[in-house]
Amino acid sequence: MTQTRFRTAAATALAAAVTLSLAACGGGAEPGETPDATGGDQATGGEASAWILTGGGWPAIAASFERWNEANPDQQINVEEFENDAFKEKIRTSVGSGQAPTLIMNWTGGTLASYVGNDQVVDVTDETQELVDRVMPSVAQNGQVDGATYAVPMNDVQPVILFYNEELFDQAGIEVPTTWEETLAAVETFTAEGIVPFSLAGASVWPELMWIQYLTDRIGGPEVFQAVIDGAQGAWSDPAITEALEKIQELVDAGAFGDGFASVDAGASADAALVHTGRAAMLLQGSWLYATFWNDAPEFAGSSLGFTTFPTIEGGAGDPANIVGNPANFWSISSSAEESAQQTALDYINEFVYDDDQIQAMIDAGSLPPVTGIEDQLAGSEDAEYLTFAYGMVQDAPNFQLSWDQALPADQAQELLTNLSQIFLGQITPEQFVDNMNATL
Repeated sequence: MTQTRFRTAAATALAAAVTLSLAACGGGAEPGETPDATGGDQATGGEASAWILTGGGWPAIAASFERWNEANPDQQINVEEFENDAFKEKIRTSVGSGQAPTLIMNWTGGTLASYVGNDQVVDVTDETQELVDRVMPSVAQNGQVDGATYAVPMNDVQPVILFYNEELFDQAGIEVPTTWEETLAAVETFTAEGIVPFSLAGASVWPELMWIQYLTDRIGGPEVFQAVIDGAQGAWSDPAITEALEKIQELVDAGAFGDGFASVDAGASADAALVHTGRAAMLLQGSWLYATFWNDAPEFAGSSLGFTTFPTIEGGAGDPANIVGNPANFWSISSSAEESAQQTALDYINEFVYDDDQIQAMIDAGSLPPVTGIEDQLAGSEDAEYLTFAYGMVQDAPNFQLSWDQALPADQAQELLTNLSQIFLGQITPEQFVDNMNATL
């Protein structure tokens, strides 16, 4: 799975230029504050606002706003950028106070259901049908609540992938694990050599979800977590969840994540850095990190970056082709925005989200548009091997499970993160985790 070519520095330069340009047009208003006449929803003439994330494939989204603002001087969209964790805190406060940006980026699931239940976002079913029809159905359906569309995908489909450092595996003389038994053997080999087997951003907590999700699905299938979503009494008591928690603590005790994982922060891609600097062998993370590897360590990405699927578990009820992650990030339109700003946002969505320029920019950045009929474009790209691999994962998956912290209501999601962190830190037992989470149903 090694990539055999190197990118130029042009992609990095473009990303930097876009970031500087967006900062100049961002209006200067902090999230949660009322924007002044330089930007935001209080501006006149149809001006709208949007908040986006940094890193990964986001420069391609930023560039689409640049193109929009150049082409539409009377319908400007002011853009601000945030790291993932900072964004989640800011958007929660702003939506609740009626000061949200016009375009509300979200992960759907419980968050979108809450927005809809509180009349905080607009029904765009009829206005976006043509766009939605071009998107993979398994992705598009995540933006629907009770059959109506309140959110549309706006960037890449994001399955969770097992990235690895090929050079470290060659040095250790072992193959990349495909089964749980092989995984435990690889952990033993790398720890003996002073290499962290799995990089993990424990300080951010949410990357730990990827482990419990894949393990639970491999052991018990998607029905296990569906019962949790449905609020079934005692749903967290399913034996598959307990076994998944036990396997997590088995890994921790074996040194699979090293001694310092609790201080590693995903916000600055510190988990990826451990892999491309040769201090860690593997990393279970979202597909968005592929672009991060290329931006931060292009020489490593071109020579030693590998990628594969999560290992199988013997006797498990889940289909090994099932995947977890985020079908995409989505745009919703704030119901508190002025009508002119809402129209600007809607026009941008219909005209620039997944237009030819954005699709090509995403592919060039190593991101995967969730759009049907692009197989030939992927095959002809510089990242053909990776993009075709990830596209096939999504197309072939019998089930694509949304990240648990997004699928659950906010209060349950926070309890999940708290208790999962305690599992990884060895502060509670699997049985205590189960009892604590059942109490949230």
